[in-house]
Amino acid sequence: MHSFYIEPPEGDLAALPAEEAKHAAKVLRLKPGDEVCAMDGAGRRWWAEMAGEGRVRLLEELPANECAARITVYEGLPKADKLDFIAQKLTELGAARLVPVKMERCVVKLDGKDGAKRRERLQKIAREAAKQCRRGLPMDVSEPVDWKAALTVMAAHDALLIPWEDARGTRLKDVFKELPEARDIGIVIGPEGGMSPEEVDAMLQIGGRTVTLGPRILRTETAAVVAAALAMQLWGDL
Repeated sequence: MHSFYIEPPEGDLAALPAEEAKHAAKVLRLKPGDEVCAMDGAGRRWWAEMAGEGRVRLLEELPANECAARITVYEGLPKADKLDFIAQKLTELGAARLVPVKMERCVVKLDGKDGAKRRERLQKIAREAAKQCRRGLPMDVSEPVDWKAALTVMAAHDALLIPWEDARGTRLKDVFKELPEARDIGIVIGPEGGMSPEEVDAMLQIGGRTVTLGPRILRTETAAVVAAALAMQLWGDL
């Protein structure tokens, strides 16, 4: 079953945005009466049917599928298209926000227009991934931020998890035992070169906890997905 974003409903009818309507008619060749999933992009979802003229008829509202635990991933800017992969998979898992961070060992530098363009691309990827997994609210993607700005925001989380290759002993499940009621969770992932000891120490000073993801060192894009999945299993709804 295909999924589409809709404009604000009027009664039981809702218009598809122009791009969605064109895709439904010209590419998918859907006809009136064909069942679809409709989403308003703000968290609400419906079973619906095509109603012709670029509109859908809303048949039944579906339960919200956003997780009660809000997970934010701070990702040290990686090379190439790794952020695309990370944005897609975190959306599917149910993460609330992705914040690309300019860390000390990042090779990639995104500033000004480049940062805004990358955010626009990542937000589009998150939006398409949300459609694919019928998630009512696409993950929010921030423009790249510098380290000091990110550190200020990190301090506000109920739990701040720092998967680090030099961490020993403590796993995510150990932090969960101490903070089972946490509902606002930050996860910090280093870039290809890892996080510097100074960056890790700064996060420890604001209450962060270093954790291990196992005896093997994971690539940055793998670590982001694994850490988010484990956190979603412990604090969330997986």
